Amino acid sequence: MDHGTGRTRIKVCGVRSYEIAMAAVEAGADAIGFVFVPTSKRYIEPAAAYEIMVNLPPMVATVGVFKDQSVEEFLDIEEACPTTYTQLDGDEPQRFVQQVGPDVLRMLKFDADATPQALMVWDAVNEVGGIVMEGIGPEQWESLAGMMDDVAKPLFLAGGVNAENVGEAIRILRPYAVDVSNGVEIEKGSMDTEMIEEFCRRVREADGD
Repeated sequence: MDHGTGRTRIKVCGVRSYEIAMAAVEAGADAIGFVFVPTSKRYIEPAAAYEIMVNLPPMVATVGVFKDQSVEEFLDIEEACPTTYTQLDGDEPQRFVQQVGPDVLRMLKFDADATPQALMVWDAVNEVGGIVMEGIGPEQWESLAGMMDDVAKPLFLAGGVNAENVGEAIRILRPYAVDVSNGVEIEKGSMDTEMIEEFCRRVREADGD
């Protein structure tokens, strides 16, 4: 299945300041991701994320990233900062996904043996709105493209994409979206506005805009 829809969406994840959020939006990002995992260097307090979120331009989506947190913790954070989408990066079971859905982005780490079955499982869960593929390098993109043939959920390609290789990623995978964090960071948790601009420009070039 071709998961591209003519224009590849861009999600800049791990945003921790309004300046970076607006730089991403002005460069062409469609979504801003906030990491609500306390152990991450990209962590942002929900109240701080909310202040950024409410000042974004209309039609910019937001994504709250969680990892192996309880339903109660999720609900508390969601109340403080009700993002458009929920991304789950841990080992959350299907019941948890159904409890916090809809509009869940389910992160999977690429594994040549386990990924095909995991894709089938999560593709069948109504609350999952998209698959975020992590832990994958350029040498595995062709393999993933074959695995996605029978998957209906949109593919978000994350991890390992940067300005230098995102064009090739789009050519091979035709993902619904590309999800970038470390590809636009000087160091983990510290993003660079020029790197964001360059990444977004390369995505649009690959789309033929």
